[in-house]
Amino acid sequence: MDSVFLDLGFIQIYWYSIMIFLGLLFGGWIILRESRRFGISEDFIINLFFFAVPISIIGARLYYVVFNWSYYSSNLLSIFKIWEGGLAIHGGLLFGLIWIILYTRKYKVNTFRILDMVVVGLLLGQAIGRWGNFFNGEAHGPITTLEFLNNLHLPNFIIEGMNIGGTYYQPTFLYESLWCLVGFLAILFIRRLKYIKIGQITGIYLIWYGIGRFLIESLRTDSLMLFGLKQAQLVSVFMVVAGIIIIIVRNRGSKLENQYNKKGDINEIRF
Repeated sequence: MDSVFLDLGFIQIYWYSIMIFLGLLFGGWIILRESRRFGISEDFIINLFFFAVPISIIGARLYYVVFNWSYYSSNLLSIFKIWEGGLAIHGGLLFGLIWIILYTRKYKVNTFRILDMVVVGLLLGQAIGRWGNFFNGEAHGPITTLEFLNNLHLPNFIIEGMNIGGTYYQPTFLYESLWCLVGFLAILFIRRLKYIKIGQITGIYLIWYGIGRFLIESLRTDSLMLFGLKQAQLVSVFMVVAGIIIIIVRNRGSKLENQYNKKGDINEIRF
């Protein structure tokens, strides 16, 4: 699989960069549409997104570099070559969360209200962005057979893309992409439920992605490690526990309190 989307001679544009860009574009579009439902200023959301994107990308890269420091300590220039791959989603989520907390507190907006909107688009962005790993020939599972891949009824281009160096691998990038896509569609429905409360959509995202990533990570052959354990699985356990706690805590009080779909209770944004 050719990782280069366009070769202009003096510069190369990689498929990895294209898929990350498309994930950000469509994920951001969903977030913007969701904010319009509640009459939130577009400038407020665009400004949030404008800073959240580079901050999250930097966080994702730093996270990956830290857990691969044995390599990057001897190849410092490679730290900046993000088009070659190496963005850890958990680092992006952490840095993005910190930014959203700071941003919403500055403008005195309910943080969970904004997070609930963000995670809707985030799942779609993750589903798209994972395809960058496909074109880079990374984030795959264990060695498998052509027969196994054919039995999954995959398009031929995916099967051939999983033929890396003459060996077939399981397409764990696809497993996660589909998991995120199903989660995105599910949350589109869940957010319309009458008694869903502010913060619970964020909790659902944490549980859904945490479970999926934990299971898929068990197949990955390129996992970042921490004390001999796959750090993504450790983080996934934390995400699931945090999601459960958020759902329970945010469910306190009357059914009519803090409803996600109640448009009149959004704090005025002085932006």
